[in-house]
Amino acid sequence: MSSDFHFDLELALLIGALITGFVWLLDKLFLGDKRRKRALEKSYNSTHSQEAVEPRNKDYRDPWFVDLCKSFFPILLIVLVLRSFVAEPFRIPSGSMMPTLLHGDFILVNKFTYGIRLPVLHKKLLNIGSPQRGDVAVFRFPENPADDYIKRVVGLPGDHIAYRDKKLYINGKLVNQQKSGVYQGEGANSVMNGAIILREELEHHPHDILLKKISNSATGEFTVPQNHFFVMGDNRDHSSDSRIWGFVPEENLVGRAFLVWMNWDFAGKKFNFNRVGKKII
Repeated sequence: MSSDFHFDLELALLIGALITGFVWLLDKLFLGDKRRKRALEKSYNSTHSQEAVEPRNKDYRDPWFVDLCKSFFPILLIVLVLRSFVAEPFRIPSGSMMPTLLHGDFILVNKFTYGIRLPVLHKKLLNIGSPQRGDVAVFRFPENPADDYIKRVVGLPGDHIAYRDKKLYINGKLVNQQKSGVYQGEGANSVMNGAIILREELEHHPHDILLKKISNSATGEFTVPQNHFFVMGDNRDHSSDSRIWGFVPEENLVGRAFLVWMNWDFAGKKFNFNRVGKKII
């Protein structure tokens, strides 16, 4: 989920909420009363009467920028809170998590599973939980935190991970894999047609992975440091993950992916309605 250009929507929402909120508060406490007072004085002078006359709405209505801020402030605040603390949408642009996630999937990520963090600063305010083996997690790429990546958590702090001959070993124990079929996809996802689908058991977290016999996989042995996690893509032969660039620090975690809410096949230029509402396991 990375690109050459990175637009920080969270920062933009925060700045927008601060500016519109400041204008709204300033008008509420000071400017609005002054504007109304001037309108009353104008109305009084125009009537040549000793009695105060209620001015017409147009005489003390909000300036356009104040009215705009009042309209947008609650919207920006609600979106910022929901996106920062509840759930955030992401788009899957690559096939590294096939067959669990496909090209064109739009997903929702639970933002509080791994703790509540301040927007933009990402400083943890409340520790609610930590990644479990088998979780599909979104995180800021350690080598470039502006990019968001998504992989499956395979190794927890202190684990010894080995990957050789397309087999995964955790703390010296071979992870069970059972062939369950041959992959067939459409559009952008057809690139992996013919790959073997294996059902893998990560403790009590079963999920499917893809392997191609003719492809080479990154191999090696790794010991996961404290406060770090070892992640891998389900498309084992076509994934840039911890086997290549190392571990994910705890502070880089964004959240746990839990739902596909839409899929748009960019190659086939059509919706895949079968993906809508699919739980991510």
